[in-house]
Amino acid sequence: SVCVCSTDIDGEAVRPRVSDAKGILRQSREFLDFFWDIAKPEQETRLKAIERLTEHLKTSEKKNELKYTLKRLVDGLSHSREAARPGFSLALAQVLGVFEEIPLQTALDQIKEKHDLHKVKKKLVRNAAFGRFFGVLALSQSTRLHKEPQVLVQCVQLLQSLAQYREHLRDLPRKTMVDILSETNEEVFQEVLLGALHSDLSCAFSTPEQLQLLLVAMQRFPDVLKPKKLKKLLGTATVITEENIPKLVEVLKMAARSAKKEHVLPAVALDLLQVSLREDRFELFWREAVVGGLLTDQAGPSSYMCYRLLASALPLLPLPQLRRMLSGEVMRHYGQHVVSAQLPDRFKFAPEMETRVAEFLTGCSDAEKQLAVMVAFSTLTNQGYPVVPSFWKVVQNLRPAVLRRYVDWLKDTFCRPQLDSCLDFSTRRQRENQEEGVQDKQCVFRLRKWIVPRLVSIVENSQVKKDEELVMDIARFVFFHAFFDVKKSTPDIPETESTLSAPLDTSTRDVVASSFFGLLQHLNHLGALGDCTEGIAPHERRVQGVTADGSLWIYCLVQYADRLLKHTKYVCCARPMTPDERAAWDSMLASVEALRKRAKAKKMHVGEASAFQQLLLLMGIYLFKAPEESVELLQDLQNCMAKAQEKKARKKKTKAPVTLYSPHWVEVLVEILLSLLSQPSRLIRQVCNAVFSRIAAHLTPAALHSILDVLDPRKEGEGQDALVVTDERDTDKRRKCSSEDEEDEEEGKGEVRSNEDSDSSEEYSDDESVGDDEEEEEEQDVDQNFRLELMKVLQGQNALAAKEDGSEDEELDDEAMMKLDGSIATLFAEQKKRIQAKKDEKERLRKEKMLVRDFKIKVLDLLEIFLSKQSESPQVLGVVEPLLAVMENAMSRDTNQQEQDFLRKTADIFMNQLCKAKRYCRNMGDMKEELHDMLDRLVSRAQKLSDSSVSLYYFSASLYLLKVLRGSCDTLSLQAGAMGAVDVDRVTALYRGALTSFMTHRKSSLSGGMFTELFTRFPVLCVRLLDTAAEFISGGVRQYQQVTPTLSYRGTALFSLFSCFLSILSVSKCALSVNLEPLRDALLPLKEAHGSHSSRRLQDTYWNVLRHFGILKPKGEKKEKSKKDTELQPPQGLRKKKGFLPETKKRKNRKKPVVQEGKSPAGGRPGSGATPRTPAGAAAQDEQHEKKRSKSSKKKRKQQGGAQGAGATPAKKAKAESAELQQQQKKKKKKKREGKGK
Repeated sequence: SVCVCSTDIDGEAVRPRVSDAKGILRQSREFLDFFWDIAKPEQETRLKAIERLTEHLKTSEKKNELKYTLKRLVDGLSHSREAARPGFSLALAQVLGVFEEIPLQTALDQIKEKHDLHKVKKKLVRNAAFGRFFGVLALSQSTRLHKEPQVLVQCVQLLQSLAQYREHLRDLPRKTMVDILSETNEEVFQEVLLGALHSDLSCAFSTPEQLQLLLVAMQRFPDVLKPKKLKKLLGTATVITEENIPKLVEVLKMAARSAKKEHVLPAVALDLLQVSLREDRFELFWREAVVGGLLTDQAGPSSYMCYRLLASALPLLPLPQLRRMLSGEVMRHYGQHVVSAQLPDRFKFAPEMETRVAEFLTGCSDAEKQLAVMVAFSTLTNQGYPVVPSFWKVVQNLRPAVLRRYVDWLKDTFCRPQLDSCLDFSTRRQRENQEEGVQDKQCVFRLRKWIVPRLVSIVENSQVKKDEELVMDIARFVFFHAFFDVKKSTPDIPETESTLSAPLDTSTRDVVASSFFGLLQHLNHLGALGDCTEGIAPHERRVQGVTADGSLWIYCLVQYADRLLKHTKYVCCARPMTPDERAAWDSMLASVEALRKRAKAKKMHVGEASAFQQLLLLMGIYLFKAPEESVELLQDLQNCMAKAQEKKARKKKTKAPVTLYSPHWVEVLVEILLSLLSQPSRLIRQVCNAVFSRIAAHLTPAALHSILDVLDPRKEGEGQDALVVTDERDTDKRRKCSSEDEEDEEEGKGEVRSNEDSDSSEEYSDDESVGDDEEEEEEQDVDQNFRLELMKVLQGQNALAAKEDGSEDEELDDEAMMKLDGSIATLFAEQKKRIQAKKDEKERLRKEKMLVRDFKIKVLDLLEIFLSKQSESPQVLGVVEPLLAVMENAMSRDTNQQEQDFLRKTADIFMNQLCKAKRYCRNMGDMKEELHDMLDRLVSRAQKLSDSSVSLYYFSASLYLLKVLRGSCDTLSLQAGAMGAVDVDRVTALYRGALTSFMTHRKSSLSGGMFTELFTRFPVLCVRLLDTAAEFISGGVRQYQQVTPTLSYRGTALFSLFSCFLSILSVSKCALSVNLEPLRDALLPLKEAHGSHSSRRLQDTYWNVLRHFGILKPKGEKKEKSKKDTELQPPQGLRKKKGFLPETKKRKNRKKPVVQEGKSPAGGRPGSGATPRTPAGAAAQDEQHEKKRSKSSKKKRKQQGGAQGAGATPAKKAKAESAELQQQQKKKKKKKREGKGK
């Protein structure tokens, strides 16, 4: 504090005398900044300030600085800023720890004196309590407290006194006492602290903090707190007793409520768990305190504490107790929570439990415990369906041996489900809805439906440590139970040794079959496993979809299936094969073996052999799912192979006679791939893409046209009806099956959700369906035929009065009414059927349309593969116009989200894979004239289109054709202006017409960026079009001067100058010989035209072009411009003052026109073409001004009369106004009275 004393000597003022009680003025500014930084909210700033402060005090020679530091840090302990208090406490702890010459008693006395709770004001009690607490915390963190026992006792007593300020400090004092206790040795505790903590230890069952203090003391000093001592303190020799259970339950509930927001297990609960294990009372504690106490509480925090106790006890318990705990009521209660928490806006404990289980499995080395935990969570079922997800990440933490045993347990449970060993439960809603109870058959189905995806997820999870043997074992198991049954067990087939306790129904087989094809899709992209990955370099390309010996995974499964088909004595197909199907299977195997032999003997290209082999194997596997289609496709594939071999043999015999035309094997194979793509299978789609990438080099023009015909919008609907109907049936079946599975699963989990459609195309059709419903409602309102039929029925029963005879409604008897009701009901039923039929037909057409779009998107994948693999092939040129037609057609109609995705993907393939590709066709052959004709069509179409975005694609395609025509020219030839096979005169005329169209048409679809890219990439054309650009410079400017400047002419002039600028750059870069003098002569006269009325961008572009001619922008223009700016600025003395209205805003000047420099009073520019003031217009304006003046003068007279003269004071004016108001109110009251009297 600074004290100021002022006295007068001889009437003169004396300078005040300053007293520096705290010594602030004697300290340096650098030293004081340390304390300011300690109080800042940033943690890094505080820590750096504390470190610099201690270093400064170590090197300082001033004795008063240490004293001042201690005083300043003690004062800061009660800082009003929350972030500053921990900073001052930590700084005090550091200072006391470094400078041991400061007695702790001195620091404690200063803390008590400064932060006395009895002397501070009421509003500062909270800060003083925090000051005392942080002071004791600093003493405990100084690591010197155990050296001074008396100070230690005082600190503990101070913390005990702070326990009453729980509304401010909560449980911080008790936690600090626990920390002090954990750092104290046994001798000091026995001699000093035991007496001081006697009251807290004897009341251990009152609060969680006191109980934790006792538990920590028992853990730290077991020799001091012996059973006899505990008997004196608590009345019992142990903590976990039947008498103490109710008290412990209440303490645990308090701890659970206090840790509600932190989502952690309180330390006192974990300490109690450990004490129960040390006292060998865990069974009593878990049964009475947890299950019988906490779990019966309906509050959420108590239940979550039970779950956390269960997870924390996993690594502490032996195997028998672990199994009993995992099969108890806490686990059942946890399962009910997981099911009920599926609803939104509910707290979900499952992620935390998953994390805790994963930590246990990672740190546990006991294989039996790992397996017991996995089995326990897998048998926690809701009506047979486990509550943990089928894809559970904790599986990746299992040891390989435990994983193998867990897989064996899953397979055994699938074959012989033991529902009695499952910890099953049902929710309250399920019990209400299912009065008869759940049948065992349904529970078995739900359990098996979960086990198969769990097995598949083990293979699909890349983090799980597995080998090829385990993967093949799972794949064989899933395949066997999807399509085969056991007749008799045999050791040759391990899957037959485990018999089914309950047979597999059709729905279960469908689930297993769908899981198998999902697994097969993953195996198709599975990399090397186990020891096979050790010798592979990090950047080396890894082969996917093969085993260690190089065989395809699908080939291994086909070999396994063939072995099953041969063992008819032990195994039979779930759906027996027909002779044709078996013959197709045998021929497929023979073809595959022949392909493998030819590939090994190098008699066939490896890619071609692999493509046929993959397709044959895939169709062989699909014989078990869709036999009829697979038989036909297998026959077509074998015909393709035969034709391919005949073609090679024919090439060797050049004199062989030419037979009638038959489709090329690639064409047939492409047709097969297109038919396969129509099926909604991701596996088939990936296999088709892989096969097509291998045969892309052999693609013929006819095969390419068959792909483009699918995308052609003009051929929509041709030959696709059968395709769509087939796919629709398949997808409907799949949707029905998946929706039933989802309904079962949602019933099991108690979720209140609507079933979602599994087809992705449904997401795009919500808006359309709403519009269709509205249209149908309108059609129902105007259905005249239905009205006529209804009128006939009513008139036939005499229920409708006729207007001719004027008769009134007559009541019908009961028999007639019943007959009438039946007729009306029949009529409405027929009408309802007709409406439903219309809805079904519209829905069918809409779904067919969606399927066609999906099919086209899949076909686009094939086209993208072809463009990326064969970008240098001349056949690529035939793709340009079909893709442009697809984009133009898609842009010209209203599109939904799916159509937009299709358009976006088409445009991406066209621009990135075709137009901007680094590799392109460099050998066009005899296609020169054809390419020029295509170029004419593209540029002409780009000019005629109304959409600029579509025109950009056409123009980009023309630039691509120019690049192809120019061919592969080296750098020197490009600089010399070589254009390859380009007909320069014809192309120049073509683009000159496009440039003229762009310059002369206001609504042209072309843009400046298109020509900029043309001039940049092809400088020769730029030079040839230079005269046209120069012509439009002057023409554009003349139009600019004649009429009002518009954005179109500015853009024209700007682009003309910019094109000239690019042309000069290209000429200088490519060293072309061209005379630029005419351009210079054309640009120089425009210097005055682009004056002050033109835009800054136009002027800059203009002078940038002239700079290349050596003409710079004169500096005088800049000076003149700066002078004009200074003239327009008002002088310093005439600037408006802040707080005053400008002249134009005042009432007397508001309606006067403001005249600015260079403008007429009417608001127009001089010479800008403003209309002159006619005599008639002037007379009308004078009349308006006279009316306004008369109105304003009348208002002024009224104001002056009401104020009783212009010289009246404001007080008189107010009195006059109040008198007038009173008179007016009196007149109104009189009128009301007179009106009432009348």
